[in-house]
Amino acid sequence: LSVGSEGKKVSQLQEHLNVIAGDYPAIPRVAVDGIYGPATAASVKKFQNVFGLPASGVVDYPTWYKIQEIYVAVTRIAELR
Repeated sequence: LSVGSEGKKVSQLQEHLNVIAGDYPAIPRVAVDGIYGPATAASVKKFQNVFGLPASGVVDYPTWYKIQEIYVAVTRIAELR
């Protein structure tokens, strides 16, 4: 996924970034509109930077899997509270 991408996967990405941003406030929240624009790219770059991935702003396989891993971790933490 990259700037210009659209659809359900982009919406899912945006939702997951917003949930992760709840525990990692350095990551900017984004509108969940299914459009991969500059704001989503900036949020992805910050996520990549925070988690030691190359900060390209493009969601490649390593970035997608790290987002899923962190999303599961923060949502499970929320369940424990």
